[in-house]
Amino acid sequence: MNDAAKPEQLADEHALDAFLASHDLALVEAYTKGCALCQAMEPVLGNVARASDIAVGMVNPGEDIGLVDRFDIRSVPTLLLFRDGELVARRSEGFQGASDVLDFLDEHTDVDIGVEA
Repeated sequence: MNDAAKPEQLADEHALDAFLASHDLALVEAYTKGCALCQAMEPVLGNVARASDIAVGMVNPGEDIGLVDRFDIRSVPTLLLFRDGELVARRSEGFQGASDVLDFLDEHTDVDIGVEA
């Protein structure tokens, strides 16, 4: 299990690329400052990080506008799931509880997802 208590904050596209390069599987939340739903997702993502072996990060596409086009971000929060640096799934349905996020990961990965979220 992942001992990280919080998702890793990724400053920009370069930090995101480095994060993706260092993890086979990664879940990244695209968020913006002042977004209450995005802020509510942070502890949920911390629970997900602890309940799975999937690396979890957060990036603000407003700080690096190239990310908006690169990943077609139309709303926040948006969850992006990467395998070997490639985007394999996304979810842009507003706030998601830990069980919803874990179900999303279970659907799109073959990783054994914990139940402690």
